[in-house]
Amino acid sequence: MKKALAFTPEDMPAPLLEESSFATLFPKYREAYLREIWPLVTKSLDKCGIACQLDLVEGSMTVRTTRKTWDPYVIMKARDLIKLLARSVPFPQAVKIMEDDMACDIIKIGNLVHNKERFVKRRQRLLGPSGNTLKAIELLTECYVMIQGSTVSAMGPFKGLKEVRRIVEDCMKNIHPIYHIKELMIRRELAKDPKLANESWDRFLPRFKKRNVKQKKPKAGKKKSKELFPPAPTPSKIDLQLESGEYFLKADEKKAREEERRRKSEVEHRMKKEAEREKAFVAPKEKSATTKTKKNGGDKDKAEKQKLEELKNKFKTKAETREKKRSADSGDVSAYVVGSGRSKKSKTD
Repeated sequence: MKKALAFTPEDMPAPLLEESSFATLFPKYREAYLREIWPLVTKSLDKCGIACQLDLVEGSMTVRTTRKTWDPYVIMKARDLIKLLARSVPFPQAVKIMEDDMACDIIKIGNLVHNKERFVKRRQRLLGPSGNTLKAIELLTECYVMIQGSTVSAMGPFKGLKEVRRIVEDCMKNIHPIYHIKELMIRRELAKDPKLANESWDRFLPRFKKRNVKQKKPKAGKKKSKELFPPAPTPSKIDLQLESGEYFLKADEKKAREEERRRKSEVEHRMKKEAEREKAFVAPKEKSATTKTKKNGGDKDKAEKQKLEELKNKFKTKAETREKKRSADSGDVSAYVVGSGRSKKSKTD
């Protein structure tokens, strides 16, 4: 691109007819820094014939043209300078705005996101881990970017400023800066190829699909039914007395009624206290031991019955064995008799 012709003091022989001035406010924390660097600001603006003033009472900076001003557009550059200084841009960087090929853009991001926590998270995305995302944006756009509070200050060529604004605004709309960084890197590589100078780059650029993440819907609370007429007010003491008729009684009668109420309340209180005292002397209900004894007694009876049956079985078995022996002995009686006769004969012989 061809550079614009330089504007020299010889190009403007006569001074400006009208005086132009711009003023901007700065935050309190910038006061000490601005007081230190203000002599340097005045020195740099005097070269262009611009007068500047720092008002610490009002917290404002003003710049205006003088009769020595030879460049009619330099007042706009001086306005941008004080704006950048107010937005925490350091003076050595902010002074570069006085150059012809340098422009600036202050992007307001405070109103783009209403939720504070979400705003802080999305602003942090622009910086990235240890400021890596911001460095990548600066390298690809050839711009200086400064994030401060609810504004983003950018300095650089017009083409780079457009890209920075697009990245910042999309980041606040929940589009991550890394997508734009990838796109810019591809564009830079495509620009090196002269064959693709007259062709469309859409086929090379990445297309990222939007993912609609389902958000939790807030629970719809029950709508309160609006009544046509407001609720009746709570009756006061006088209203209650008018209803009961106490309001029209004499002082003596009122005292007598109050004493009766006190006596009744005292009697009720005494009765409650006595009932509470008597509760301490009431014996607690004991658990009936009959159920336990019944259970234990039933178990004992079963055990005794089993023992008796076992004894019966023993006696039966013993009786059966004895009968068997007796039957066997009765079958061999003749043998025993014969043997006994022979033995007698032998003895006689």
